[in-house]
Amino acid sequence: MDPELDEAITSLGFVRSLEELGGQDDDGRGALRVHLRLPTSFCSPNFAYLMCSDAKDALEAVVRHHGGGTVLVELDDHHDSDLINRGLAADAGYRGTFGHEAESDLDELRLTFRRKAHTAAAERALTALLRARPELGEDDVHAVRLGDLLPGEVTAALLRRRSALGLSTADDAPVAVDDHGAPVPPSVVGMWLRKARSTRISIDGNAHFCRGLLATRYPGAELDQAPRDEGTAPVPVQLLTRRPA
Repeated sequence: MDPELDEAITSLGFVRSLEELGGQDDDGRGALRVHLRLPTSFCSPNFAYLMCSDAKDALEAVVRHHGGGTVLVELDDHHDSDLINRGLAADAGYRGTFGHEAESDLDELRLTFRRKAHTAAAERALTALLRARPELGEDDVHAVRLGDLLPGEVTAALLRRRSALGLSTADDAPVAVDDHGAPVPPSVVGMWLRKARSTRISIDGNAHFCRGLLATRYPGAELDQAPRDEGTAPVPVQLLTRRPA
């Protein structure tokens, strides 16, 4: 996943190539090499490293499942490509890769992104419910439980993001919760939903912008892109207003 855009790098077109290298090591295991690319050469280095490191972790899990082997993840055309690629190859970690430039490890940054992703996912799920049940208003959202949401990928995505934060995924758990899982009070749930919508719009807008930049930088990259698989269509304005008393 791209940590900031909360979207699979395969859908964004950030995977430039994936190949199985010829030959085997002394243990008879092969090697897998993946090249990644980004919309600009100056994308934030910590974001870039986090994406590359997560990609390597995901691929190594797959390789282990199939008997083991070597995974090489390389970032192309970035101003810190050489530094990041050396760090990945050496399993140096973020601090080991960037040295004194790394103010801290990436745990706090990862948590921030996960919280934003959860907020956006909750908004998508609630918006889909409001579309399907126009008798509900924003102020009714405080009473919505996970079991009330529509079945499908939008709800499944929310459950995955709640799980990543250690939040309850039980059917009777409220959907409108803060970053720590505490229910949002009914008196402010409408404002909470509108702020959540702003977060979702920001994430989706940045993703759309990055897709365009990537296609401009690498003509033909748009053929490697796919729509977000848990997105929702724009909601009519009349469904976003408070229900009359």
